[in-house]
Amino acid sequence: MSVERGAQIYRVLRLTRPLVLNSARVVEAALKADRVSVGMRAVLEVLAEDGPMTVPAIADRLDLARQGIQRHVDDLAALGHAEARPNPAHRRSVLIHLTGSGQALFRRIRDDDLRRLATMAADCSADEIATALKVLHALHRDVQQRVRDEAGR
Repeated sequence: MSVERGAQIYRVLRLTRPLVLNSARVVEAALKADRVSVGMRAVLEVLAEDGPMTVPAIADRLDLARQGIQRHVDDLAALGHAEARPNPAHRRSVLIHLTGSGQALFRRIRDDDLRRLATMAADCSADEIATALKVLHALHRDVQQRVRDEAGR
């Protein structure tokens, strides 16, 4: 592997930092009227796509601390978008479910997101976007492995 390859990957990562921050700002502004934060939106997405799960499982899926996820779940429950139900597999760890209003809210948010995103990167072909997605998946996998390796030391 060459130093130039490392420099290119560094440039990719350097671009992703402000991209993530600015994307969060745009999403936050779009969600303001619904009183939903970026973190709450992430929890809605996981539950909508993967079904009911425990708070620790949501935290693992999002690579975030369980305590922060619990706060988002509590906020969603207060708004009537999520609820805790008994977990047949574990008495003390409840399953978090989306309510009907939570499911409807996430569908609307997702549809709005997809409409706005469809207008972005207009100068990139579908193949270029697929390549970018492949590269980002590979980087995510390798960075996660580094985190696991460091935690094991």
